Amino acid sequence: MFWRIIRGALFRQKGKMLLIAFTVALGASLATSMLNTMLGVGDKVNQELKTYGANINVLPKEASLLDDLYGMEEKEGQVQKYLKEDELPKIKTIFWAYNIVDYTPYFNTWVSVNNDTKHTKMVGTWFDKHMDLPTGESIDTGMIRLKNWWEIEGEWLKEDDTDFVMVGKLFADRNGYKLGDTLDIKSATINKKLTIKGIFSSGSDEDSFIYVPLSVAQNFASVSNVVNKVEVSALTTPDNDLARKAAKNPLSLTIKEWEVWYCTAYVSAICYQITEVMTDSVAKPIRQVAESEGDILNKTTLLMILITVLTLIGSGFGISNLITASVMERSNEIGLQKAIGANNGRIIGIILVEIIITAIFGAVIGYFVGLALTQVIGISVFGSAIAPTAMVIPIVAILIVLVTLLGSIPAIRYLLNLNPTEVLHGR
Repeated sequence: MFWRIIRGALFRQKGKMLLIAFTVALGASLATSMLNTMLGVGDKVNQELKTYGANINVLPKEASLLDDLYGMEEKEGQVQKYLKEDELPKIKTIFWAYNIVDYTPYFNTWVSVNNDTKHTKMVGTWFDKHMDLPTGESIDTGMIRLKNWWEIEGEWLKEDDTDFVMVGKLFADRNGYKLGDTLDIKSATINKKLTIKGIFSSGSDEDSFIYVPLSVAQNFASVSNVVNKVEVSALTTPDNDLARKAAKNPLSLTIKEWEVWYCTAYVSAICYQITEVMTDSVAKPIRQVAESEGDILNKTTLLMILITVLTLIGSGFGISNLITASVMERSNEIGLQKAIGANNGRIIGIILVEIIITAIFGAVIGYFVGLALTQVIGISVFGSAIAPTAMVIPIVAILIVLVTLLGSIPAIRYLLNLNPTEVLHGR
């Protein structure tokens, strides 16, 4: 009898039940899309931000100390401190290796260009480096990926372009150089002619430098297997109190805090792990970049949550109005049930089961519509799909049940106050 009453009510009021299902589907679809986007957007936003450069600097320990104490910039004639070039592949062997998107080393030396008495800073680096790692994997990294926002006239250098050079736009304009010009470059030990293959504009002091493959710069300085610093671009988790505490002193953490921190992709944890594999090194976050990433991610997450909450509130009001209208239309039926002995609990149970069945139908449809909407957001905003997250299913289910139950409260109050005598007498 119970299920016959429910089935009859669903079919007799199929118009209103479809409207309730539609309202639930709308709320479920928006909640699903926002939650999936929120949970998947972190890596997407991080990937977008990675196109604007590195967020970690790796320096020799002594050079880092001088920089912290005096803010010293590297100058010509200054005693150099180095990292080992052959240790660079180890950066991709740390616990958070998959979060290391790109990295490239730099070696600086000073040279004379076309017999100019004022020496120019030559920077040796990787442009498009392919490495086979100890783990059996391979990686392609370098300036082409790390500095892909630079405006390039001509071409990027390749690793085997040992007879070519890239020059900054400020340096080229100051000296009247253009693509194809040959520069006579001298150091204390080497004199070599290099042809300009590209002119770059970075919008920073680098526009006054010249860039060559790493091995070429090392030859000009008569050194090998050394670099001055490494820039690393890593996907990171926004800092919290634990990350800030660890950044000040990792040894102050308890064992449990240490495990959580070390196994979370905080920028301080990644820096610590890089320091572990690089001899006499200090890895430091570029705070302005790292903090900006965290702020953007936090604000994006807050926006998604706000949209979800407002959507569910709107759905709740719509469901409440529709359920109340449905119950008022059935006042005579409900009054008759009360008159023949049905108690409030049984009647409320029937109404809630009807609404929950309708809500489940709407939520299932809304979930799949939400998945499609998630992909539209991913492709239109980030240029790639956002993978659905399994945990969204129970979250959406719980939210829909809560919204449906809360939306039923006005109808339940009406039922409790309904007097069968007045209803059956048409009052």
